[in-house]
Amino acid sequence: MEFCFASPASVRLCMDVLRPAAVAGFFYPGSAAALAGDVGRFVAAVRATDEPTPKAIVVPHAGYVYSGPVAASAYARLAAAGERIRRVVLLGPAHRVAVRGLAVPEATAFATPLGDVEVDAEAVARALTLPQVGVSASAHAQEHSLEVQLPFLQVVLGEFRVVPFVVGAATADEVAAVLDLLWGGPETLIVVSTDLSHYHRYDDARAIDRGTVEQVLALTPGLDHEQACGATPLNGLLLCARRRALVPELLDLRNSGDTAGDRARVVGYAAFAFAAGAGGPTQAPTGRRPSPLGRPEGEYRSAQHEASPVSDRDLGGVLLRHARAAIAERLDAPARLPPVHAALADPGATFVTLTQRGELRGCIGSLEPRRRLDVDVRENAVAAAFLDPRFSPLRRHEFDAVVVEVSLLGRSEPLAFDDEAELLAQLLPGRDGLIIEHQGRRATFLPQVWDALPAPEDFLVALKRKAGLAADFRSPGLTARRYTVTKWTEAEFTFDEVQR
Repeated sequence: MEFCFASPASVRLCMDVLRPAAVAGFFYPGSAAALAGDVGRFVAAVRATDEPTPKAIVVPHAGYVYSGPVAASAYARLAAAGERIRRVVLLGPAHRVAVRGLAVPEATAFATPLGDVEVDAEAVARALTLPQVGVSASAHAQEHSLEVQLPFLQVVLGEFRVVPFVVGAATADEVAAVLDLLWGGPETLIVVSTDLSHYHRYDDARAIDRGTVEQVLALTPGLDHEQACGATPLNGLLLCARRRALVPELLDLRNSGDTAGDRARVVGYAAFAFAAGAGGPTQAPTGRRPSPLGRPEGEYRSAQHEASPVSDRDLGGVLLRHARAAIAERLDAPARLPPVHAALADPGATFVTLTQRGELRGCIGSLEPRRRLDVDVRENAVAAAFLDPRFSPLRRHEFDAVVVEVSLLGRSEPLAFDDEAELLAQLLPGRDGLIIEHQGRRATFLPQVWDALPAPEDFLVALKRKAGLAADFRSPGLTARRYTVTKWTEAEFTFDEVQR
């Protein structure tokens, strides 16, 4: 194993050393014209959005034919900030050289067919003041996880300097300390390079990757390298994002079986954006957490079990129309423009459930109110239609037959218990949604699941299995929270009310 620890006094970064492109012509085109054309087409194919510029993105690093369109969904979010972002802190996993800690290069610039990218020497010197950061030329020499990101950054940002880290054996806290040191302001972008699961069959990979996505969206560190080859830098980002109240958003989730490979052994790819939440700047949150509809926690009644968050039929109709319209946009299907509602601008957590002839067709949601209610319901609708690993993506001919249901979650409350009997005694069948968590594994059942599993014992056993825990699993480290929902389904509204 190569140790990349070094004290700043003992390291002299070489002057005018160019790290040549190592995978040009292999992972991406070797000519400038072809490379610029490919990247430009990938980015241009992403639907325009008015979402805020992210502080951090997570992108895959396979050959462009496999993962380029997925990476582009994140890089397209940077186009409007091309003149503002001037420094990119870039982290990727070590694939070829074993590294302890985080390694910066000896090089002062990285070459690609589109030109040279200068290394930010001042930022590198600051990073080297941390004991977990050292210098390793060999770790960077053939590493593709960083290199494949540079052409995308060159196309969308133009001129910028890079602070490149190959990340090896490090803790999430050690990575987070580096990010905190270099966090900066709007001039600094953080990019984490990672693929997801490797070499599983198509359906198995979709299930594994969906679980990984849920963990990322919950800002829960603890990912392992079976879930993501870049789990170490990603865990560090999740720590920072949680402390600084960043809001994660899934932009794309596919695998090589969807893009350019067969489905016998696939590699998973996802793109995420992390932006400041509705509360403002990306600093550690203080004070009372907002409720799903923007009310401070203190304004909730302090009963043992919280009431449903809202009983507004008008809001339900608006959320259903937002959900259907979001799916329609992806399918190029006609849909009426959803109306506005005062609650849409408040933070909210929703689940969107799709059924077809009474059978489940997809269900994805959020457990915490981390983004605007309208954004949350639209993103979850798209995920339920196209990204639920249990089902194939929704097709155009199915659209009119699908029934949409939206559940709006109330604030969850922790449950105190010494054993499962105490936990089960506190549950209210038919009313409680339940979240369980143990060592990074988390799962939830909406209150609607009681219809199929009315006995509390069966409900909990099935939820443990969903979390990847044994049915008879018992541990003092298991935690549980409950919540209520208000739900609306298109079946409860007239055609004119939902206006499909």
